[in-house]
Amino acid sequence: MSHATDSAPSPSPLPSPFRSRLLDWRVRFGVLALIWGFSFLFIKVGTDGFAPFQVTFGRLLFGTAVLAAALLVKRDRLPRGARTWGHLAVAAFLLNALPFSLFAYAELTIPSTLAGICNATTPLWGMVLSLVALSEDRPTRVRAAGLGIGFIGVLTVLGAWQGFSGLDVTGTALALLASFSYAVGWIYVRRTLSGTGSSHLSLATGQVGAATLQLALVTPLFTTLPESVELLPLLAVIALGALGTGYAMLLQYGVVAEVGPTTASMVTYFIPVIATAAGVAFLGEHLAWNTPVGAAVVLLGAALTQTRTSPRTPAPSRATASLADAPRKTPTRA
Repeated sequence: MSHATDSAPSPSPLPSPFRSRLLDWRVRFGVLALIWGFSFLFIKVGTDGFAPFQVTFGRLLFGTAVLAAALLVKRDRLPRGARTWGHLAVAAFLLNALPFSLFAYAELTIPSTLAGICNATTPLWGMVLSLVALSEDRPTRVRAAGLGIGFIGVLTVLGAWQGFSGLDVTGTALALLASFSYAVGWIYVRRTLSGTGSSHLSLATGQVGAATLQLALVTPLFTTLPESVELLPLLAVIALGALGTGYAMLLQYGVVAEVGPTTASMVTYFIPVIATAAGVAFLGEHLAWNTPVGAAVVLLGAALTQTRTSPRTPAPSRATASLADAPRKTPTRA
């Protein structure tokens, strides 16, 4: 659950095991931003040795292992009920299986820096969709302006004035579609998984586990086993799953529980910065002036779309017992 960006839920407070004060929340916030920012680099390195579906399957497998271990330590249990599992299966597809696979395929032809910036468009997609699907997310002039600014930022990143020359249209479209999938997925879980009675950890483990099963069925149909396994791509896939899909979710739960979802959601705006820095520093990816400038404009637009309506307007009441109760300000991830 993302990337990310996903791109991961913003749950209500968790019990004490996930509210550790051993590390200041600012340190954990920074670690979370680093992990999700480096996820795009891990994807790029992983696809050097494995097919995209294999990268996604490995990511989900190791992520499930971390979450399952946490579930055992906490002595929690998986959700019950066919209806809940049906919704989790859809959420797993929209928030994990589909966007993770799309990003992996996208990074076959586009740099990790561009993938990370595309991931930052999730709040823009979410704003457009939420105006239709969620009655509490009403349009305002500021949010509409944010959407327009974000769109200009995307065009700047893509170099629209040059006719998108030198841009791999397919890879970029796949990355943008992955971000769109995150937005659709979050609206879906907010509308279908409220009040299940299961903990955030339980639902997260079930969702990522369901996505792992989905990829386990799809991967053998479209890939063959690699003739040899190189160490670096393997380590990248392990890190992508264990850190970016497993441990990062646990970190985020703790940060949200301690400082609230609004502050925790600010991690969204650090992810493309770190992804860009990592791609340039470690992969030698070229960075034209329009990429960081456009990314800054995208982030400004995304921030404006996340502004709340007037506090005089009472917010609708919602149960906060499940993973689906993510507020509109939801961090995105790879």
